[in-house]
Amino acid sequence: MTLTRKQQEIFDFLLQNQELFSHPPTLEELCAAMGLKSRGSLHSQIKALIDADLIEAPERKQRGIRLTEHAKSLLNKTEASGMLPFVGTIAAGRPIEAIENISYMAVPEELKTENPCYVLKVKGDSMQEEGIFDGDWVIIEQRSHARNGEIVVALVEKAEATLKFIEQYPHETLLIPANSSMQAMRYRPEQVEIQGVLVGQMRSYTNHH
Repeated sequence: MTLTRKQQEIFDFLLQNQELFSHPPTLEELCAAMGLKSRGSLHSQIKALIDADLIEAPERKQRGIRLTEHAKSLLNKTEASGMLPFVGTIAAGRPIEAIENISYMAVPEELKTENPCYVLKVKGDSMQEEGIFDGDWVIIEQRSHARNGEIVVALVEKAEATLKFIEQYPHETLLIPANSSMQAMRYRPEQVEIQGVLVGQMRSYTNHH
């Protein structure tokens, strides 16, 4: 079962915010809660989630959007085994686009936070002086703000994601590699969107002998 990133976001949102809604949310409430402008786009995503047997179609009796038993059993499985969504490869060198297909991988508890996290695989060596090597997995806490000096997943120009230290100033945002042979990248603040902050790291020892 593969969901697009948008569908995954909606599904995750429903999973994580079950207690937010006293009764299953309507489309309008879901739109408002997720800060979405258009109901239209949400409609088709919800339909896809219904087709994937993750949420039940709202009926007249119960107009809200609720998770299916199947979805809840998946949730119990993934939570029990400490699974996080693995969302693809991220360049630690030049930016590449964030990848859409999602699978899950087991992550030790101590590498995550209570907040929603996801896993990316690092490609390239621009963060090597920080001990982050090509082929490592990084655990990213999903959030859209960071403090200066944190390592973030930055989406540049809405197209390409990269892993770098961030320094934010009123007139520019710097994305700084941990590799002395590489230059910092300078952007206007509106060109850079933070997609998460690094909170943990795993290494596959098959990559590094």
